[in-house]
Amino acid sequence: MLGRTAANLFWLSRYVERAENMARLLEVGYRMSLTSRREGGASEHLVSMMQAAEVDEAFALKHDVADVDTVARYMMFDPDNPSSVYSCLQAARTNARAVRTAITTDMWESMNGAWLEFSQIKPRDVRGAKLLGLLQWVKQRSHEFRGALLGTILRDDGFAFLQAGNFVERADNTARILDMKYYVLLPRSSLVGGEIDIQQWTLILRAASAHRAYRHVYHDRYKAHNIADFLIMRQEMPRSLVYCANFVQQNLDNLAKLYGRKECCHEAAESLLSMVEGTDMETIFSNGLHEFLTEFVARNNRVTDALSESYNFY
Repeated sequence: MLGRTAANLFWLSRYVERAENMARLLEVGYRMSLTSRREGGASEHLVSMMQAAEVDEAFALKHDVADVDTVARYMMFDPDNPSSVYSCLQAARTNARAVRTAITTDMWESMNGAWLEFSQIKPRDVRGAKLLGLLQWVKQRSHEFRGALLGTILRDDGFAFLQAGNFVERADNTARILDMKYYVLLPRSSLVGGEIDIQQWTLILRAASAHRAYRHVYHDRYKAHNIADFLIMRQEMPRSLVYCANFVQQNLDNLAKLYGRKECCHEAAESLLSMVEGTDMETIFSNGLHEFLTEFVARNNRVTDALSESYNFY
C-alpha cells in the first residue's frame, strides 16, 4: 500500500475517534462544572478540561473568559482549533475523500453525511440541553462510522491502518480523561476522598461510557483506585489503556505478517504495552498517576511517529 494511502486511512480513523473524544471531554468538563457551587468553579473545571486536551494556551490567546458558551464554541466549532469537532470532522472527510476507492460506500456515506449535517449547525443555537444533545449526536455518528467500518471493509492492510489509528487515538483520550482528574484536584488536595472527589471520578467513568460496565466488575461504591484500575489495567474494558495498547500492537503485528517484516513502529508499540503490563495500580499511585499518564501519552505519540517513519506517511 502507498504510504499516502496508509496515512489517509490512519488519520481518517483517528480524526473520527478524536471528534468523539472531544465531545466526551467537553461533556465531562461541562458536567463537572455543574458539581461546583463555588464562585468561578465552572470556569476552573472547563479550563481543566482544556488543559487535559492541551488546547488551554491557544484558547487563552483568543478568549479572556472561559465560560460554558465560549468554551463549547471553541471545542465544537472553532476552525482555528485543530482539535475542535468541526476541524476533526472536516479532516476526517478530507482523508476519506482522498482514499474514496479504499473504503466502502457505507463508510463514505456515513462520514460525508456527518460532515454535511454538522457543518449546517449554527453555534449560537447550541446551548444548555442542546449542547448535551449535540455531544450525544457526535458520539452516535462516530459509532455509526465505526459500525460501517467493522461491518463492510476487507480485513487487509487498510483495515490494520484504520484500526491502529482508532486505538492510538482512543488510548490518548482515555489517558487525557484520567489526567483531567489530576488537573481538577491539583489545587485542592483536601478534596481527595470527599463527596466532590467521588462525583468527579464517577463523571470520568461516564465520559468513557464505562459507568454500567464498572458496576458489573466492581459491585461496591465508586472508589478512585478501582476506577483508575478499570480504565488503565482491565483487559476486558475496550477503552482501557491496556486494551488499546494491546489492540494497537495486534494490528501492527498483522501488518508485519502481511509485509513480511517488522519496523520500528513495532518496537514503539511493544514499549507502550509493556509500560502498562509491567506495573500495577499501587505502583502507579505511589509514583504519581499524572506522571504515569504523561509518560503513557508520550510513548503513544512515539507510536504515531514510528508508524509515519515505517510506512512513509508523507
